[in-house]
Amino acid sequence: MEFRARSLACRRAGRLVFEGLSFALVSGQAAALRGPNGSGKSSLLRILAGLAPAAAGAASLDGLTLARDGEAWRERVALAGHLDAVKPAFTVRGNLAAWAAFHGAPPARVDAALERFGLERLAEDPAHWCSAGQKRRLGLARLLVTARPVWLLDEPTVSLDAGATAVFAEVVREHCAAGGVALAATHVDLGFGDTVVTMPARGAAEAGPRHPLGAAPAGAPARPDLDDPFLSGDWR
Repeated sequence: MEFRARSLACRRAGRLVFEGLSFALVSGQAAALRGPNGSGKSSLLRILAGLAPAAAGAASLDGLTLARDGEAWRERVALAGHLDAVKPAFTVRGNLAAWAAFHGAPPARVDAALERFGLERLAEDPAHWCSAGQKRRLGLARLLVTARPVWLLDEPTVSLDAGATAVFAEVVREHCAAGGVALAATHVDLGFGDTVVTMPARGAAEAGPRHPLGAAPAGAPARPDLDDPFLSGDWR
């Protein structure tokens, strides 16, 4: 399996967030995604998950392309975002069982995921009883239920203690040992090895003041990055 991005770019609200990002990962490889706050790490992961469009560039995954094969692409990728996607009224087990049913996964994966993340004693508790760290573990346990080959991880160890962080790092290593791929936006060394994907630095044009509604003040120079169709015409 090869997971590749070529010259990806992202715009949000007409503003260029990043451009020219390229990387390649193969089966068994995990990489840390690094960059300062606001550099576009979360936006990149959403693009690679097929949840947001790229402004330019391309991505491929074993013959699939992000632009052409959206549905098939999303069936091979799992995103663990910075929010845990936990239903507070469901039990801990019920959350994972709902994901298993949605993805057509065997129920046995639910019990295995609960055990792997140390949640079996909380299985019948409502999720809203869980601490922040327990909810994070529950959110990450979805990765084992859905069993997708590509994991996109957005600050996955936030709220985890040292023990849970070590367990999660081991889970990622097991996933890669089985032929999977992982890309994790993280400031923590999770022992993924030496592979690092670095967000490209923004150019000097991005250092100036933003015009969030797409309209520059009278007399201001034109901004070439404010060409988002959503912000054109009457929307300006």
